[in-house]
Amino acid sequence: MDQPVVERRDARGVVTLTMNRPRSFNALSEEMLDALQGALQRLAPDESVRAVVLAAEGKAFCAGHDLKQMIAQPELAYYQALFARCSRMMLAIRALPVPVIARVQGIATAAGCQLVAQCDLAVASTEARFAVSGINFGLFCSTPSVPLLRNVPVKQAMEMLVTGDFVDAAQARERGLVNHAVAPGQLDAEIERLVASIVAKPRIALAMGKELFYRQQEMGLEAAYQLAGQTMAANMMEGCALEGVTAFTEKRKPNWTRSE
Repeated sequence: MDQPVVERRDARGVVTLTMNRPRSFNALSEEMLDALQGALQRLAPDESVRAVVLAAEGKAFCAGHDLKQMIAQPELAYYQALFARCSRMMLAIRALPVPVIARVQGIATAAGCQLVAQCDLAVASTEARFAVSGINFGLFCSTPSVPLLRNVPVKQAMEMLVTGDFVDAAQARERGLVNHAVAPGQLDAEIERLVASIVAKPRIALAMGKELFYRQQEMGLEAAYQLAGQTMAANMMEGCALEGVTAFTEKRKPNWTRSE
């Protein structure tokens, strides 16, 4: 327990945050929530960061909330504060100006499945399994349903929520919960493929695009088009777009600097 709750590793502008409580299946205890929140907040203003990988030690990616910790304080105010704390951490993922990729090597249940759904991208081992299993304990996974419904078709999301049944990695990919499902030995290679493609792109364009992507998701069609048009116009004023378009017309590769 002397080891950090969340370990950080930096390489070539890619930050890997690894949940490091394998004996508790990386449950989202108060300590884990605080550690993830702190790590994400520190990353937000760092312009050297190009992508974030969220990983986990052990057999499980994340088993959701720490149920023992929860039942030790059976008070409404405590539960309200706990779920608000978890929601802030999830929203910190969305607020990051760079893509966040979930590296899912094992089970992801309840709020752990929520964590996968909240990430911008997800790659799963074929040994991974997913469930919003709170209903099995008499607790509907209400907060996990928020990003789940924004990833998975309505009836499939509802089936997961009302049954608590597991889906495997292939089913998760078919339903849109993860981008790719690969053999365990190929997990890191697939993550690296995604990361390499991301870091080759201008950071500012990705940041503007990520913000627009999620904002327009909550809008009506007309408002979404208006915001998207404004965002593209602002993006065109950036040097990276001018260089990219010029390179295309000149039939050469764009010469972007890392600061872009």
